[in-house]
Amino acid sequence: METTLRGVGVSHGVAIGEVRHMGTAVLEPPAKQIPPEDAAREQARARKAVEDVAADLIARGNLAGGEAQAVLEAQAMMAQDPELTADVNRRIAVGSTAERAVYDALAAYRALLAGAGEYLAGRVADLDDVRNRIVARLLGVPMPGVPDSDEPYVLIARDLAPADTALLDPTLVLGFVTEEGGPTSHSAILARALGVPAVVALPGAGELAEGTVIAVDGSTGEIFVEPSAEKKEQMEAAAAERRAALSASTGPGATSDGHKVPLLANVGGPADVPAAVEAGAEGVGLFRTEFLFLDDSKKAPSEEKQVEAYRQVLEAFPEGRVVVRVLDAGADKPLDFLTPADEPNPALGVRGLRSLLDHPDVLRTQLTALAKAAEGLPVYLEVMAPMVADRTDAKAFADACREAGLRAKFGAMVEIPSAALRARSILQEVEFLSLGTNDLAQYTFAADRQVGAVSRLQDPWQPALLDLVALSAEAAKAEGKSCGVCGEAASDPLLACVLTGLGVTSLSMGAASIPYVRATLAKYTLAQCERAASAARAADTAEEARTAAQAVLSGE
Repeated sequence: METTLRGVGVSHGVAIGEVRHMGTAVLEPPAKQIPPEDAAREQARARKAVEDVAADLIARGNLAGGEAQAVLEAQAMMAQDPELTADVNRRIAVGSTAERAVYDALAAYRALLAGAGEYLAGRVADLDDVRNRIVARLLGVPMPGVPDSDEPYVLIARDLAPADTALLDPTLVLGFVTEEGGPTSHSAILARALGVPAVVALPGAGELAEGTVIAVDGSTGEIFVEPSAEKKEQMEAAAAERRAALSASTGPGATSDGHKVPLLANVGGPADVPAAVEAGAEGVGLFRTEFLFLDDSKKAPSEEKQVEAYRQVLEAFPEGRVVVRVLDAGADKPLDFLTPADEPNPALGVRGLRSLLDHPDVLRTQLTALAKAAEGLPVYLEVMAPMVADRTDAKAFADACREAGLRAKFGAMVEIPSAALRARSILQEVEFLSLGTNDLAQYTFAADRQVGAVSRLQDPWQPALLDLVALSAEAAKAEGKSCGVCGEAASDPLLACVLTGLGVTSLSMGAASIPYVRATLAKYTLAQCERAASAARAADTAEEARTAAQAVLSGE
């Protein structure tokens, strides 16, 4: 009998297939004692397992490239953390086996992170994966992970570690469903990059029996268990219609009456560029530069290395617009040479621009590298700072750009509610705004972007978030400047229409979402988008906002 479940749709598309579950987690090792003379041998075993797991994660990252590479390299650094190594060695010295010492040391660190108000909940999931991989290697059992199957399937998991998501085979994994996660979690972002339909934050997903046929709608978040033949036919027809519309839609982003809305790509490095070009991106709206800095947490990359990487991206968009975000470190992206290790609440501490202003040499080197990378190229380079709180921050960043001799537009990201509320003041110092809706939602609703339990507050359809977008766009219009969106909100085709109606001047997203957004925008006039935006803002909940906007655009 067909039943319907609802989670959070995070990656467009329809998947129909049999359920396969992730491999079971590693069992807890027995707590047996070893004689003192075995301690050195066990410490060597632990060290070798850690090195092997770190190497495996880095190799997976090299294969995946792009954003996935940065995430996996961060995991490798986590595995090799000197404090964790020291704790493992201490536990072995007092009688633990290597596997038990690793298990207990990582459990203690996990409890520490979880106790910090769950601001690092996303890192907890990554840490669990590191623990499982090291312990599995020490026990000599198969790694937990994606199941072996010769037939395509829908993957079900409590959560997906980046190491698993990064190397999913889209020819076998039709889609995936997780119990945990949110619309801006690592898994959601990587799913969109892969173009795999995905639904997260679905309570009870793990109870779906192996082999059960389900239909997944990655746009609405609906899961149909044992769908009828009629339901399958409806979904497949809708998917075919969507594919036809995508292939027919080409060229620059615009509404049906010709209002231009440039559609840009979010990239993590040179590896993400081919997909962006293939999708018809009109440039880059968010170039995340963290991937370069994650190679070595002890020191920043050289100016020469930065110039080489930046130029590869800039060359791919001749006469296009490339918006570079300077290093956004801190919170869930700590770097030993830049961010404090003992902050009680890192998400509210020294991160983003705050870190760079505390280390002006790092910022100066990056800005100088960007200036050199753009020399002789016709690209329209724009550089923006993350986590700008007020005009003082904006002025400090603009001054640093000028001092570095950077010939580009300087901008500020709006990720903190104060920046939206005082956007017009900030625009006295910079030339454009870019809304990072992921963090803006996190700080507006005090809802960690990695915690599935608060995913409803991370929904970019929340009317309060739309109000902040509108404030920023109105301020930019009043100052004759631009205001784009580079958060994951832009990847929702319906919401892209609403953002356009709110006055946003460009939209940037994962490359896989660009065709969907282009095709949807082309169906409606600017006036329709504006009416949909007004209807969404008048609602009280995210679900009501989406329904109201849909009703306006469908002519109901």
